Amino acid sequence: MSITWYESGESYSMKHPQFFIIITLTAALIFLMCPILADTGTQKVLYETTFATNPQWTTNNPSSDYWDQSKEMYHFSIEPSTGNYAYAPEINYGRGSFTLEYDVTLVKVDEGATFRLGFSGKNMDRNKGPNIVTEFTNAKYGQIMWLHIITPSSKLEEINSDTSSYQGPTAKYALNSTYHVKVDYNDDNNVVTMTVTDKTTGTQLWSYYISTQDTFKDMNRIYLGSVGDYGPTSMHATGWIDNVRLTTTVAATPTAATTQPATPQPTFTKHPVTSVTKTVVLTHIPTTTQKSPASGILAITALGIIGICSLVMSMKKKR
Repeated sequence: MSITWYESGESYSMKHPQFFIIITLTAALIFLMCPILADTGTQKVLYETTFATNPQWTTNNPSSDYWDQSKEMYHFSIEPSTGNYAYAPEINYGRGSFTLEYDVTLVKVDEGATFRLGFSGKNMDRNKGPNIVTEFTNAKYGQIMWLHIITPSSKLEEINSDTSSYQGPTAKYALNSTYHVKVDYNDDNNVVTMTVTDKTTGTQLWSYYISTQDTFKDMNRIYLGSVGDYGPTSMHATGWIDNVRLTTTVAATPTAATTQPATPQPTFTKHPVTSVTKTVVLTHIPTTTQKSPASGILAITALGIIGICSLVMSMKKKR
């Protein structure tokens, strides 16, 4: 890159070497930053099932928790104090930001019963961490939703959709309606967000988050059940789940530029709150997807630097 002005037979760049240095550094900055403008990560599917075929979930209560072939969904009936569970094949997660999604249709939630689906370690106990649990309960506040987490250091933090818990309008679910439930965990700032949307209308029913100091890792089971729920028996939360999906964000692998031909590659219930995180009114829901800055920003900045330098030099020249 060469930019030269002439003044009285002498190059402007020679007369004002600082100006030449600034332009050179600006050009170098644009050149060096170009590779950084690439996407910083992609979504990797860790687990996914639509229940079109038998997902082969493991359960200790096959009469209540089973794949419904006719509906192509998974049936559940969760009863407190029975320790029943069902879980997907073990997942290789490790750590990092993730998104867990599923659809649920509740046909019955007796008073004192809870539907519960979470992502945890092998214990699948709502009282033991690491554990991130979504819950639909029917107790003191009626039919409301909960985000319940146990951190790796065994700290309980939870929030629910009643106004007394999060200071927003109370949100209640309805029976025989299908809801899309989404849980986002942002590993950068340790924020867990739960969002519930009406599957038919697309209307958001409720969304809130918990900010914690712990980093979640070493979780390997998507599960449902009543492990750790010691409420009265003979109460059931019954219905179906569908479209379970767990994704994580992985960093893009950089590739080195080469002038040689590329070598062919193979294709490839009412819950006592023991510790509740203090929350504020949600103004922005953190997301796990990170995006690079637009390439135009860098170019505009560089042009601005050049313009300012030109103006300063022009003013000096007039003097």
